[in-house]
Amino acid sequence: MNFDFSEDQLAIRDAVQSICDDFGPDYWLERDRDGLWPTEFCDAIAKGGWFGVTMPKEQGGSGLGISAAAMVMRTIGKLGSAAVSSIHLNMFGPQPVVVFGTEEQKARMLRPLIEGKDRACFGVTEPNVGSDTTRVRTFARRAGDHYVVTGQKVWTSTAQQANKILLVARTTPIEECARPMDGVTLFYTDLDRSKVRIREIEKMARKAVDSNELFIDGLEVPLEDRIGEEGKGFKYLLHGLNPERILVAASMLGSAQAALESAAAYAKERVVFGRPIGKNQAIQHPLAECWMRLQSAELLMWKAAALYDAGKPCGLEATSAKYLAAECHFETCLRAVRTHGGFGFAKEYHVERGFRESVLSLLAPVTQELALCYVAEQALGMPKSY
Repeated sequence: MNFDFSEDQLAIRDAVQSICDDFGPDYWLERDRDGLWPTEFCDAIAKGGWFGVTMPKEQGGSGLGISAAAMVMRTIGKLGSAAVSSIHLNMFGPQPVVVFGTEEQKARMLRPLIEGKDRACFGVTEPNVGSDTTRVRTFARRAGDHYVVTGQKVWTSTAQQANKILLVARTTPIEECARPMDGVTLFYTDLDRSKVRIREIEKMARKAVDSNELFIDGLEVPLEDRIGEEGKGFKYLLHGLNPERILVAASMLGSAQAALESAAAYAKERVVFGRPIGKNQAIQHPLAECWMRLQSAELLMWKAAALYDAGKPCGLEATSAKYLAAECHFETCLRAVRTHGGFGFAKEYHVERGFRESVLSLLAPVTQELALCYVAEQALGMPKSY
């Protein structure tokens, strides 16, 4: 078993890092203050071709696997949650199109995303539904050669910037379906602001990347913008869960590493009572534990990515990697603040921003509690609890 990175992986890391070097902590502090969209960063990622890392070569992508994308996300993750969130949907949100779209759809939909000309948002979560996606109430009514969509979405990130939306809606009432997962349909279409009212949600962190409520009233979606078969959309969503969890885990681990490096550097230079605080075991031991958690979570993340690329089942590994990465991310960012002491409370040292951003890791794209439920059921054979 070889734990070394391949030459290709190292080349990806170095190429992405060369872009990230132009957008250091001060850039993201300013975006956290002014809330401006990180246009320059997103343009640089698009110019480098990294939006297309997993996309088909025929549409201008690189045609690489999730392991390659994980290296991209882990490297960008060191910049923080705002950097990751500004690019992640363009990078792997369109996976249902890649896997289930027609050749015409791939040609029409993917290339503008890869080139950064289109920006997509994901309309799935609803105010009264939460994680139970089968219960979405947004409804798409067939009307000849198009659908008419009405409903509401919440926590739709980047909708202020997006011109496209990957939209989940019911096309058959759940009461008329044999199974709750039936009757859900997936669309990728224009975000028509004359039919969709968008309200930004003020939140704890990641000010530069908007989260929103969407109020959809009569949005017309052409038939050719439906992905796959009508009523099979939930299956298409499930196909994308594992790569999403792997790549989110990778980005969390990058953020955790950055926090750990900041804490260790500060501990070596900060002198109190005539000695560096890094000589104190009360500082050393928690940071050492953070390092070990990071290594453990990363091993599982890479295993999940390798399984996915090999076409093998990886749901347990992907979900567990997300869980462990989130715990590691939060605990390491908290420890970085505590290591900095009072200065950890100051924005200029950047660790307080990292700590605020790390809270989201515990909540999305799947809560820690639901991840534990899934593992208990799938790995231990326990009865389903949700």
